[in-house]
Amino acid sequence: MVLEVTNTNNVKVYTVSGSSLTRKLPDWLIRRKRRELQKDIEWTRRIELIQDFGFPEAALRIKVTPDQQFCMATGVYKPQIRVFDFSNVAMKFDRHTDSENVNFLILSDDWTKSVHLQNDRSLEFHNEGQMHFRTRIPRFGRDLAYHMPSCDVLVGGASNEVYRLNIDQGRFMTPMETQSRKGVNVVRVNPAHQLFGFGLEDGAVEFWDPRARNRIGVLEPAIPEATQSGLEITAMDFRKDGLGVALGTSSGHVLLYDLRQSRPWQVKDQQYGLPIKSLQWIEHAAGAYSDEMDTDGAKIMSADSRIIKLWNVNSGKVFTSIEPPCDINDVSHITDSGLLFVAGESSEIHSYFIPQLGPAPRWAHFLENLTEEMEQKPQQTIYDDYKFVVRRELESLGLAHLIGSPVLKPYMHGFFVDLRLYERAKAIANPFAYEEYRMRRVQEKLSQARESRIRATTKLPKVNRSLAMRLMHLQKGTARNDDSSDSDEETSKRMGGRQRRKAQAQAATATAVLQDSRFKDIFSNPEFEVDEEADEFKQLHTPFKKMKLQKKQVEESDDSSADEAVDIRNSNEEVNSDNEFFQ
Repeated sequence: MVLEVTNTNNVKVYTVSGSSLTRKLPDWLIRRKRRELQKDIEWTRRIELIQDFGFPEAALRIKVTPDQQFCMATGVYKPQIRVFDFSNVAMKFDRHTDSENVNFLILSDDWTKSVHLQNDRSLEFHNEGQMHFRTRIPRFGRDLAYHMPSCDVLVGGASNEVYRLNIDQGRFMTPMETQSRKGVNVVRVNPAHQLFGFGLEDGAVEFWDPRARNRIGVLEPAIPEATQSGLEITAMDFRKDGLGVALGTSSGHVLLYDLRQSRPWQVKDQQYGLPIKSLQWIEHAAGAYSDEMDTDGAKIMSADSRIIKLWNVNSGKVFTSIEPPCDINDVSHITDSGLLFVAGESSEIHSYFIPQLGPAPRWAHFLENLTEEMEQKPQQTIYDDYKFVVRRELESLGLAHLIGSPVLKPYMHGFFVDLRLYERAKAIANPFAYEEYRMRRVQEKLSQARESRIRATTKLPKVNRSLAMRLMHLQKGTARNDDSSDSDEETSKRMGGRQRRKAQAQAATATAVLQDSRFKDIFSNPEFEVDEEADEFKQLHTPFKKMKLQKKQVEESDDSSADEAVDIRNSNEEVNSDNEFFQ
């Protein structure tokens, strides 16, 4: 099991779950193509932090319950709600809805009570068993918040009014009218003193006192003039201390304010020019990394549809960044840990673990061991789309003139060249390369076919190999003469009975020498080895007789035509004269 890791700004980010696949393969296709998927590196290295952690098409919103034991997410298609249990690291249940979800809130400490804002102007209240109640609002909603002391659900949408639904009395209360001409994009409630914050489509932020239900202040963000036109507030989040507020704009800027001041103390640009979709204050966790220059330790997590950035509150220095392979819809951070959940335009919900941001949650403590293993075995970069070539190969391909250009990337004693360019240049330099490759493959297949044939192998002893070879030749010669006598009657008549009996006697003698245990030392004991270079051996076996014997072996192994006349008697006499030594 291998975790994909990135190292941005010397901060390691581990991809715990999710992959670069934009669509998840169905189960029936996985079963059918199991063998093919075994060769897919990305599929074999996948990790599932939570079973079935995703949706058929895409995930829209994701939030963690206040007790940190469950996770609720909405997605498509079909529109549905899924709850995941951290203790069992699996999906608890899923529930289908009539329309897609815009945003939702968890009203209880666990998942049992929630309110969902749908894109058909409806509000749905869900309990642990079913949808409990459903109502509609006058205009399409964009965001919602919950004021716990008054039990009011605040809904902002495509109008200048913020609707209030009191779930204690079960009726709509008098809405709050803002100065916006277009609509309200963001609704937030300060967790410390319950101040209402409304982010308007006109680019301003209004603050309301819930006790008097009156506007107490208006904040207009100050950003560069080039992006001032058409500015909208798309994201907002209050800090738990009650004084800090973070604003996200449609131009991709993040501004940090103190409620006691009208000017931001920090302005950051996401550098993509896309609207900010998610903002969250991340307080310093125990055991997390802290910079010596940063006394506070708090960080801001800002995300647009392309990138997630974490940066220090005071210094504005980027801590790290994450670029998922799909567009981002929502981001959720588990409190006092380094684990992030990213809901995006893919079937899988991506999970990222940053050890320097905080420790792993208690239910996923095994992530600490996995990251330690990754530290011991870091991955190396592999150039899959490039070909490494040396200077001599470049000259043979006619690409030497590209040295020094961005096309060739110098590395060690050669260069990296794009694989497509290399294949094209190779085809031009050697147009007959395919024919040569085809002939080479044909020869390889023929050689493999020859090697697969069953062959009769004869093992020769280490001592007196020549003698054993001649004895075996006598056995084979007699067998061949018997086969030819059965197939050719004229040749068998021509052979006299005396010659045949003599050949059979020699074959019996050769068989007795080879198989009788009394003669086994001749082929195993080096003291009985025949010295063929001795004078006595040369006198008995002249080179002339050896030549005739070799010539006869070649003639017998060659398939001559049937019309050619062969004097078998003379040939047998020549062989017998040479084999008198074995009698």
